[in-house]
Amino acid sequence: MSADTTTPAKVPPPRQAPPPPAVAKRPPGKPASGAAGTPWLLLAPCLLILALVLGYPLVRLVTLSFQKFGQSQLWGFQPAESVGFDNFGKVLGDGEFWAVVVRTIVFAAGCVIFTMVIGMLIALLLQRVSGWVKTLVNIALVASWGMPIIVATTVFKWLFDADYGILNALLSKLPGVEMIGHNWFASGPQGLAVIMLLVVWGAVPFVVITLSAGLTQVPKELEEAARLDGAGAWGVFRYVTLPILKPIIVMLTTLSVIWDMGVFPQVFVMRNGHPEAEFQILTTYSYDRAFVVNDYAQGSAIALLTVVLLLGVVAVYMRQMLKIGEVE
Repeated sequence: MSADTTTPAKVPPPRQAPPPPAVAKRPPGKPASGAAGTPWLLLAPCLLILALVLGYPLVRLVTLSFQKFGQSQLWGFQPAESVGFDNFGKVLGDGEFWAVVVRTIVFAAGCVIFTMVIGMLIALLLQRVSGWVKTLVNIALVASWGMPIIVATTVFKWLFDADYGILNALLSKLPGVEMIGHNWFASGPQGLAVIMLLVVWGAVPFVVITLSAGLTQVPKELEEAARLDGAGAWGVFRYVTLPILKPIIVMLTTLSVIWDMGVFPQVFVMRNGHPEAEFQILTTYSYDRAFVVNDYAQGSAIALLTVVLLLGVVAVYMRQMLKIGEVE
């Protein structure tokens, strides 16, 4: 047999895939093109509604506080006149206004302190009861929280009524106590204490539910470690539970201050639409100046000063939250 002298066919080298097109890299943390405007686009309807519902009244409030605006201007008989800071000067120079400010601060502070203390105690108690008791308490809390303010105020008026109030009848059954016919609203401090009780009663459910949710995030291991180190119930609460709940407590306290500084229907309805001087707080005082005295400019100035006070509370809240964020 003769040898095969044919030359082998040359095999072409494998074809290499073309390199992928270069993709421009963006710096880390920088959103893609168009992504930065997406959140604002989604928030636009909400921001528009807030601007219409809150923005216009606030602008109108500021405008009125720098004008002379009474019934003549309201009905169009006279044009509104710009008076600069005269309205603020009259309000700040009035001793009655400062008495109302002090009364409002004391009233709000009492409401906040009692709300937070009672709410914390109930929330801690709910962690130590059986499931069905916790369910019943939560149902009662939600029911009281959902009750309209006007209905709750009417119920409290009946409870503390001088002639037919059930509270006076129950207290009179105690040995040596005679409360039949006692008028709780004969003096400002007693009447405001009743209104404070009403405000606390309506605010405690929200605090309890929020703190109960926060207590579920407290690690049981830390509590056990603290007990092994010799800490009692107060020590565990102070050094373990309280630091973990601090952001929630700061938030609840700030919201309570804002809500309690803005209390209006409880005082207004409890005093039948005509709060006496001893019952005036900033909200009712502003309403009285605007719609009873018919000085809408001074009423607006008082309302604007109230907003400034509340902004101070918000500033303290933001500062505390920033401190908590830095620590974490």
